Amino acid sequence: MSATPITLQQLAYFLSAVEHGSLSAAAEANFIAQPSLSEQIRRLESHLGVSLFIRTNRKLILTDAARMLIPHAQRTIAAAEEAAAAVDPVRTLSGGSVAFGTFSSAHLLLHTDLVANFRALYPLVRVRIVELNSVQIADAVREGELEAGLVALPVDDRGLEIGDVAWTSDAVYLTKDRARAAQPMTIKQIASADLILPDTKWGEMDPTRRQLLAMAQTAGVSLNPVIEVESTTVAMELAQRGIGDTIVTHAVAEKVGATKHLHWAPLSPTLNENFAFITRRYATLSPATTIMIRLARQLLADIPRGRVPERSR
Repeated sequence: MSATPITLQQLAYFLSAVEHGSLSAAAEANFIAQPSLSEQIRRLESHLGVSLFIRTNRKLILTDAARMLIPHAQRTIAAAEEAAAAVDPVRTLSGGSVAFGTFSSAHLLLHTDLVANFRALYPLVRVRIVELNSVQIADAVREGELEAGLVALPVDDRGLEIGDVAWTSDAVYLTKDRARAAQPMTIKQIASADLILPDTKWGEMDPTRRQLLAMAQTAGVSLNPVIEVESTTVAMELAQRGIGDTIVTHAVAEKVGATKHLHWAPLSPTLNENFAFITRRYATLSPATTIMIRLARQLLADIPRGRVPERSR
């Protein structure tokens, strides 16, 4: 037997030749040149190590091997068609599911609209939004647990494709004390404050925390929060009660109304929080994930971005 594998096309051409009784008629029915069809059948015979037809001037005569092959070829073609039909809902977005990862505070910005917009377009597709720290989202995409995600940068990009920055917002300092927010906060001032920071599980690996620590190291100070919590929302609620101050994305603070109850100041130097979509390197995305990214990108485009004013409110 030849080492060349049997293909579905070879089996389909074989069955077509059986049905039409000649290679020329089979070639015409498949809209290809006869030499091309004949070559595929020759390769099939070579792989099987037997002749399938006795070729005469008037018609093809089936060999015993051909008669034995017919039912197997039919079942193989039918199975392939069933396999294609099984995944058709995923291709046509008439079924299946989509799982999409986002950074931990994204629910405050876009989850509701993202799910509602997707379901309005594709009501038969199940949706799973996975909200984790950006470090976890990057790991899940890298390991194939998620096709794509929206993360705060920087993240470990091994095995990942990091898209262009899809959205950016400055981080701001939130405090109950109006006087403390009268001017931009330096990292030295932040280091001496009663600081509440979210994403406690990931600590120094969290993208925002990494930027803050780098600023602290450059300034020669240590950053030691007095309170660490997992949720950005909880950090802001504690700040509203005057238990400490926190640092969050300006757009998040605006979205949840925290700037109505707390005073805020920009950081000096500015701390930009950049967000990008990530996928596995060389991966082909499913139609549902492609649509989910497009819808998320559209929603992010409607969220105010850019630098905050130099003076706090």
